[in-house]
Amino acid sequence: MRTSEFESKLREVTSQERVMVREPMNRHITFRVGGPADYFVVVNSKEEIRAVVKLCEENGIAYYILGNGSNILIGDKGYRGVILQVRQGMSQITVKGAKLYAQAGALLSQIAKEALNSSLTGFEFASGIPGTLGGACVMNAGAYGGEMKDVLEQVTVLDENRELRTLSNEELELGYRTSVVAKKGYIVLEAIIALQKGNAEEIQSRMEELRQKRLEKQPLEFPSAGSTFKRPEGYFAGKLIQDTGLRGFQVGGAQVSEKHCGFVINREHATAEDIVELIEQIKTKVKARFDVELEPELKRIGEF
Repeated sequence: MRTSEFESKLREVTSQERVMVREPMNRHITFRVGGPADYFVVVNSKEEIRAVVKLCEENGIAYYILGNGSNILIGDKGYRGVILQVRQGMSQITVKGAKLYAQAGALLSQIAKEALNSSLTGFEFASGIPGTLGGACVMNAGAYGGEMKDVLEQVTVLDENRELRTLSNEELELGYRTSVVAKKGYIVLEAIIALQKGNAEEIQSRMEELRQKRLEKQPLEFPSAGSTFKRPEGYFAGKLIQDTGLRGFQVGGAQVSEKHCGFVINREHATAEDIVELIEQIKTKVKARFDVELEPELKRIGEF
């Protein structure tokens, strides 16, 4: 299929205004870096996701599902293929009793607000995570002692055959920053979150406590992808990086945060290449000092 023909088909299965060509990805990821995607498509329903994915697979064109862009690094040369953004058009949240029914594009912060408004406790840990429900299910997002595996009842996905499948908590195989969704390339569509009735004032207080901790300890004033490295067995990545003497260490515009060494930040007009080089140097220096292999938490896609 010719490029113009493929583009026309994309617009047919979604809409004219929600298909962007050569869209700069630094507008859509929290690191604020990344070159243009061949096609950037904002999808508004599970039917649109299925139709775009089918079109890509039939034509041998790569695609990637993007939420809020908070745990990803896209190369300076961009992405050859289609980026499907699952966000505002698929962000509905419904509360029934002690359960929240939410679509994949719903922000975790918005889900936490809905839980608070309904005096439901158990989701406070996620109130400050800057991602969507879809991404959180893929990587079993967690913070401050809580994880998605603690609250997810079931998740509806498009499976490897692009058929709808509902997975229970056990079937999700949720582990440290992983899941069966990640391993098999499923696409999250929606989920049920099971919480408990609580006291609204106490829930609000806990959320505010966690917000203050983030403000004090995390470099929220700079673009980043959150924690850069997974937690090594028996260690803390930030402490290892700090003890290696890398606080404030900089490559180009990318820097190890002076506030929290577990964060690589876009200090001043960093490129994706700067960030990759800084991450590699951190890994090398920590390995040499402590013989510990650091594994990046963020996903890297596109051309570097």
